[in-house]
Amino acid sequence: MKSPVLLTALFATAVLSLHAQNPAAPAGAPPVPPRAAPAPEPKLDWYDVTKWGVEGRAWGDLERLRWFDRLPAVADGKVTAAVWGLSRDSAGMMVRFKTDSKLIWAHYVLRSERLAGPNMTAIGASGLDLYARDEHGTWRWVGVTKPDKKEIRQEIVNGLAPGTHEFALYLPLYNGIESLEIGAAAGAQFEGLKPRDAKPIVFYGTSITHGASASRPGMVHTAILGRHFDRPVINLGFSGNGRMDAAVGELLAKVDAAVYVIDCLPNMGPADVRLKCQPLVKQLRAAHPETPIVLVEDRRFANTWIRPERQKFHDDNHAALRESFESLQKEGLTKLYYIPGDNLIGDDAEGATDGSHPNDLGFVRQAAIFEPILRQALGQ
Repeated sequence: MKSPVLLTALFATAVLSLHAQNPAAPAGAPPVPPRAAPAPEPKLDWYDVTKWGVEGRAWGDLERLRWFDRLPAVADGKVTAAVWGLSRDSAGMMVRFKTDSKLIWAHYVLRSERLAGPNMTAIGASGLDLYARDEHGTWRWVGVTKPDKKEIRQEIVNGLAPGTHEFALYLPLYNGIESLEIGAAAGAQFEGLKPRDAKPIVFYGTSITHGASASRPGMVHTAILGRHFDRPVINLGFSGNGRMDAAVGELLAKVDAAVYVIDCLPNMGPADVRLKCQPLVKQLRAAHPETPIVLVEDRRFANTWIRPERQKFHDDNHAALRESFESLQKEGLTKLYYIPGDNLIGDDAEGATDGSHPNDLGFVRQAAIFEPILRQALGQ
């Protein structure tokens, strides 16, 4: 039997040998197994999604500087520079297709090399999120890409059940797309599904509408509601810059929406709400006399229970929006709806990533509060 001293020496020699093979690892760290070589890419047929189109891309008849921009080229110079820059993100866009392929790949190039943020995962900010309908017609999650560089060529899922399935692929929330192709097994049936003709639910809001801090693109409340209503959604969330601007209102008025959801209070204070809310609603109502308009209070920060000044700010902000809403009603404007913000992400302080932005739990809760009001507005 070897002595303890000899065993210690042998272990130290082994660790030093492994460290020499992997100098990035600190001496004494557990051995790191060698990284497996990537599996060879299977034979695939590739399909460019621009050939049949994506949902969530309004103003399709207007020229764009980039195909996957959210705003048309005419907005450049009319909206603020910040809004224009944020409009280059593909938040809310979703492409549908049918295939009997047992595997799904994606090949896409991102606009920015910045794949994640302090409160956004790389999957949420720069990933693709795949859903499919089950045998009951319900949308259910299937898989995601895991971005690690600007150009991504990855398998999303394999081993799919036999038969033809309808898929929905959500695009990145906080990054733009330069190009996107979907890969299916060579020879498999594949059909790109054009955007549906149903009028969209149009959301205008802040970083929360934009998607912070969903773990993946399909978990934003706008996407959740799109699946629940089985209807196209337009996401015009602009992080830090959802401020009821008339220039954005002018663009909104050009969209034939099923309902407008105005959710800008997290980026506004009471004085701005009183100044801008009524003009924006009247701007939309003048263009669309019968389209429902929903006003949303800002969510309360998850830690307001211990921050009285923040609590008061929310109280004042909510009062300003309620005041504007009631004033509009007194002027005779109809088909206006209102969503209180007190419990949008819950009342247990567990619904946010950083106190302000919902986590997935917060987004599920928010969608649950939005849904009955939107059903009422849509006459369902």
